[in-house]
Amino acid sequence: MIKVLVVDDSVVVRRLIVDALSDDPGIEVVGTASNGRLALAKIEELKPDVMTLDIEMPVLDGIGTLKELRPKHKRLPVIMFSTLTANGASATLEALAAGATDYVTKPANVGSVRESIKSVREQLIPRIYALGPKQRPAPGRPGLPPGRPGTAPPGRPGAPLAGRPPLGAPAAPSGGIRAPMRPAKSKVPGQRIDVIAVGCSTGGPDALAKVVQGFPKDLPVPVVVVQHMPPIFTKMFADRLDRASAVKVVEATADIPLDAGTVYIAPGDKHLEVVRKGTSVLTKLHEGPPENSCRPAVDPLFRSVASVFGAHALTVVLTGMGQDGKKGCEVLARVGSEIVVQDEETSVVWGMPGAVAQAGLADVVLPLGSISDTLLARVGHGRANRLAVVR
Repeated sequence: MIKVLVVDDSVVVRRLIVDALSDDPGIEVVGTASNGRLALAKIEELKPDVMTLDIEMPVLDGIGTLKELRPKHKRLPVIMFSTLTANGASATLEALAAGATDYVTKPANVGSVRESIKSVREQLIPRIYALGPKQRPAPGRPGLPPGRPGTAPPGRPGAPLAGRPPLGAPAAPSGGIRAPMRPAKSKVPGQRIDVIAVGCSTGGPDALAKVVQGFPKDLPVPVVVVQHMPPIFTKMFADRLDRASAVKVVEATADIPLDAGTVYIAPGDKHLEVVRKGTSVLTKLHEGPPENSCRPAVDPLFRSVASVFGAHALTVVLTGMGQDGKKGCEVLARVGSEIVVQDEETSVVWGMPGAVAQAGLADVVLPLGSISDTLLARVGHGRANRLAVVR
């Protein structure tokens, strides 16, 4: 049973969340609080596994609560409740930077209490299960599939596959694990990298920020990103990341050429793809059906990257819930793209990267802190002018 503490100053919202969770047999709402000060006291008393937290509250607001909570409760998952407004998006991004784990959006224009409860239930319950205590794994169930011929034993850092060049530098950074892989016949040693493609979801804003902030101003390739986020949020997230990074970060718009040293983040509610036009590669946005219940989704971006760049793409899957990106990685693997995934230890949720690693599609599994340096080493390989690292 996952114990949940609900914190919101609105009686109506507290009731809505409690009703949304009450029918799930694996979740128990152990308490509610109307402000952050009361919530901090109840954490000590009730020891919840997950907390939902409003942002605007009297006495102690959500941001203040996070700042007081995190030094003592570093691993307590906190899910923010946010509004789909500019103010709500800005406050949510600030909350994520202050230590919130994830967020859901409050129902708007849904027409009835029943629809509101349904909306909250569909957003919140999967996150609670993903972030709450994990079930004990079955005996003998490994974190990665057993090694096959030609693979390094799981857990042996930096050991390349037989017949394959190492990814990036001569050896993987400390902590890297060579994952079980596809056949090496599509791989070309030292293949030039012309784009980095990234997919992420739950925990992604913080993880992506750490990766992007490790890039120098003169990064010689463009970066295309799908981070699961709604409209408004993606623009504010891109602007916030741009201010904190040496590279340029923008929310992608339609039909613009990809430029080296620029990070393009898919806008909320639109799929981002890339298309070749003459000698240029352009962005393409569309409102096709959601994939993996997401729009933007990682799979459409990865498929288009495979089609346009083939083996010249370097693919990264960061922390996230679900399996979005796995099918796209299957296509990328077939064309010889190198695939890096974040490890379980440093992921908020090892759903997306875990699905890719356990399917044998990853070239290397790395802790978050090693990913930027690995990408930089790889994109610099084979270029006449080595990267000048400007932090």
